[in-house]
Amino acid sequence: MNIVVWIESRAGEIKSPAIEALGIARKLADSTSGEVTGVICDASGTAIPAEVLAAGAHQIVTRTRDDWESCSNDVVAGELAAVCADKDAKMVVCAATSAGKEVLSLVAGSMGIPVASDCVDVSCEDGVVQFERPIYAGKAHLKQKVVADKVALSIRPNYGEKLNTDAATCSEEAGSCESGWKRTQFVQGSTGKVELTEAEIVVSGGRGLKEPENFQLLEELAGVLGAAVGASRAVVDLGWRPHSDQVGQTGKTVSPKLYIAVGISGAIQHLAGMSSSRTIVAINKDAGAPIFGVATYGIVGDLFEVVPKLQSELKAVLQ
Repeated sequence: MNIVVWIESRAGEIKSPAIEALGIARKLADSTSGEVTGVICDASGTAIPAEVLAAGAHQIVTRTRDDWESCSNDVVAGELAAVCADKDAKMVVCAATSAGKEVLSLVAGSMGIPVASDCVDVSCEDGVVQFERPIYAGKAHLKQKVVADKVALSIRPNYGEKLNTDAATCSEEAGSCESGWKRTQFVQGSTGKVELTEAEIVVSGGRGLKEPENFQLLEELAGVLGAAVGASRAVVDLGWRPHSDQVGQTGKTVSPKLYIAVGISGAIQHLAGMSSSRTIVAINKDAGAPIFGVATYGIVGDLFEVVPKLQSELKAVLQ
């Protein structure tokens, strides 16, 4: 099975979830005697990092044009569809980022193929591709098999695997797709910060922090861990943090390798957005808080004592 993967980038920087998606695609291609083609949409002559070259693709095609920053995602989708046709691909894969989900739906629409979004596992058994994805706000996982000739998949961040394979061959092709509109400006909402939905570690705070100024405790802890900072809906509604930081059913769904919940009781709406995290650490003075029901590790104590001590110990080990 030949697979095409969109290697998402922004301002020349390759997104980490896209590298993970390459790893899943390579394992699937190896089990079906296929090849993986990675697609980068960037200017001609753009260098491809060694990590990306060895991430699982057999070949990487850069679709070139000088005005990518002003192009809408339907142009990216058009370029992906063109490569799929050229490589006779049976599957197109994107990371399940906000841009990846949009691009994948546009590709699937143009190709007339089904979509499986937010997959956490993809495999091939007896020649049949199967995938697993969370449903009901993460309370259950659904396993399905592909019965169509072609399919589009998005892979949830932090659920892929970064491989180290032989370097892919590279080529450039002039982009040929156009759109009826162009992007006039891209405003980066969290300059210099780790993107919440893509972070491997997330530190989130709730009303237990008592006042917005105390989020500085979490910012400092996140700085030591290289983590993103999230928040519960309660503190967002109070105006302590922007909505872009909200984790939960009406905010963002995250699936980091480590989620640290500080002063968060664990309302069902919040659990819906973070329960698929690999390891969950809860810090709360209320031993009966629902967050402990999903936590891998729990610390019952005053967060104003626990967090500074935790930061000090981690800093001594990591820095």
